[in-house]
Amino acid sequence: MKRLTGILLLLLLCAAAWLGWAVLMPVSLPDAGYKLLVGPNRTMKQIARSLEQDGAIRSQQVLVALARLSGTDRKIKAGLYRFQGPQSLLDVLLRLKEGQPDEASLTTIEGWTFRQFRQAVNRSPDLSHDAKHLSDADLMRDLGMPGASPEGLFFPSTYLFTPGASDMDLYRLAFQKMQQQLAAAWAARKPGLPYRTPYELLTMASLVEKETAREADRPMVASVFVNRLKLGMRLQTDPSVIYGMGDSYQGTIGKADLRRDTPYNTYTRAGLTPTPIALPGKAALYAAAQPAESTALYFVARGDGSSQFSSTLDEHNQAVRKYILKKGP
Repeated sequence: MKRLTGILLLLLLCAAAWLGWAVLMPVSLPDAGYKLLVGPNRTMKQIARSLEQDGAIRSQQVLVALARLSGTDRKIKAGLYRFQGPQSLLDVLLRLKEGQPDEASLTTIEGWTFRQFRQAVNRSPDLSHDAKHLSDADLMRDLGMPGASPEGLFFPSTYLFTPGASDMDLYRLAFQKMQQQLAAAWAARKPGLPYRTPYELLTMASLVEKETAREADRPMVASVFVNRLKLGMRLQTDPSVIYGMGDSYQGTIGKADLRRDTPYNTYTRAGLTPTPIALPGKAALYAAAQPAESTALYFVARGDGSSQFSSTLDEHNQAVRKYILKKGP
């Protein structure tokens, strides 16, 4: 028993020594410092894994355990945290517990409407809401685009900013970034596309963005729309109809909605919609600029997130029976 007690005591001492080393001994970080970006909804487990992989802490398991015990795992605030000089695991934990990042962040999502973009900006507790009282028209005027629709003109991304920064600065940054991304996509576009201006490419990209979240399908969706435009066919895309319905949309659209004419009903009107219908991301912009080479004129959802593309109406009707009506090939 004495020998067993001695062994257990030794093991406890070793464990305590290792724990003290893992928690209290500082880790030397790069001379330029270490940056930890905590995105929205990122878990402590994910954060700890990144810290360990970067060599900023010695044990992700210990950090997760201590964070749970202290309740820190439920209080982490999104943003950019900077660490200078040697830092122990405890130093890192206490910094995260303070919830005061050097830079706050706001993430906007591809496919959001501008209305959703503004709602996210207005909800951010880290921004100074100088533009909250402005109408969309006033906001665009202050950005140097009087009379322009704001839809589609702001790039969806994660933006870092100093807490207390003006929301107007974030709008300006997102606007400028979309202009840069659009200019790059326009410069890289294939010849012969039916777009007269970069704005028309942006509008096409927004339709592609709303039609599919599957990146591999976006060039084919763009190809279908381009092929239809070249033939003078109507685009007949449901997301544009939904956008035109505005607040009357309640989750479903029926035949009456498809027949009800609005400027955004691509079943009743030919060509592109008058404005974008959402904020397209980089992948959708480049899909619109470089659509796949195909003869496809139709597509239908398979039910697994992907689409079935067809070149003829007969092929399309077969796909509808198979994937929508579930009547087999």
